Amino acid sequence: MSQQEQSDKQKYEFRRVIEELQEYEGSGTQLVSIYVPEDRQISDVAAHITQEHSEASNIKSKQTRTAVQDALTSLKDRLKYYKTPPENGMVMFSGAINTGGGQTDMVTKVLESPPDPVESFRYHCDSAFLTEPLEHMLADKGLFGLVVLDRREANVGWLKGKRVEPVKSASSLVPGKQRKGGQSAQRFARLRLEAIDNFYQEVAEMADDLFVPKRHEMDGVLVGGPSPTKDEFLDGDYLHHELQDIVLGKFDVSYTDESGLYDLVDAAEDVLAETEVMKDKAEMEEFFKELHDGEKATYGFEQTRRNLVMGSVDRLLISEDLRNDVVTYECPNGHEEREVIDRRKNTPSHECTECGETVSADEGEREDVIDHLIEIAEQRGTEAKFISTDFEKGEQLMTAFGGVAGILRYSTGV
Repeated sequence: MSQQEQSDKQKYEFRRVIEELQEYEGSGTQLVSIYVPEDRQISDVAAHITQEHSEASNIKSKQTRTAVQDALTSLKDRLKYYKTPPENGMVMFSGAINTGGGQTDMVTKVLESPPDPVESFRYHCDSAFLTEPLEHMLADKGLFGLVVLDRREANVGWLKGKRVEPVKSASSLVPGKQRKGGQSAQRFARLRLEAIDNFYQEVAEMADDLFVPKRHEMDGVLVGGPSPTKDEFLDGDYLHHELQDIVLGKFDVSYTDESGLYDLVDAAEDVLAETEVMKDKAEMEEFFKELHDGEKATYGFEQTRRNLVMGSVDRLLISEDLRNDVVTYECPNGHEEREVIDRRKNTPSHECTECGETVSADEGEREDVIDHLIEIAEQRGTEAKFISTDFEKGEQLMTAFGGVAGILRYSTGV
């Protein structure tokens, strides 16, 4: 597995745990979250937990007091397995979560080596686990400012990782090229140039307000529109000089409404070739080309799995939004079959399609569908790609193809 594949899989696993943690609720402030930086001494963390355990004895509610102290005890027990925090630190969660009917269940999880370093020690007690810092770590990397304009309208926004976010728009008061009666040609031309200049200044002010505060975090600015509008705008130095310095290119774009921002990203494909959104789009474009005009595409869990087992899959395409489990059943007559189910649902019993025998739920072997597929892919030398749903074809992978597809090395007819 390549370094990028390991990173993508780690992000998926973290995201899956975060989503699970977000579903938990506690009564009162009894869910404990602790963020531990890599350079923090384990003994210091243990001492802090001991102090919090002592102070928790002052909590008036017996139920909350007991729950908090039990959570702290569980976390302190987990710390015994560490001499030092792992690379990038770790995040610890523990608490009594509501399971319905007035019942609770103790949950303790430790996430080691998050994608970005834990910056500071943090202790948090609430009715929900603190996951926001981890969510920020998992946010798509790459930040580009987007500007599309002609002499009628303009839109500015962001390309954040794989997501285009329209933010601001403006309409111009630039008159058409035909002057009204009674005006001299020279006066009309002067007034028109003034209106264009004023509009360019308004667009630049929108862009400056949005981009300048983030200029040190940005990877660049892309400008799109018809000629000569985009050329006039850039050549006129309307943008803040620090933004002007990071303009990566100007691109021909037909539309300047919100859809023009998406067209701009497509037009800047070469510039953005190394960003995640373009990599994902390229994979899906190839998949759809093979699906419609070739024979080297597969989709759906069962067909893709069969091709994986055969070793015929070159690239496994998995939707980032896929949240299913697969249950493997073996009936008394030795027939092995699988069912894909929502991870939140209980394991069902299964009727064998070969012989009709029923296999009970507790006899089924259940695992995460992505883990199941990636394990086979690793054994067959198949590259796994996680595909965002933040563009049309990426969304179609999830909604129309069950979140699983593949580009084949050769046609198999499966």
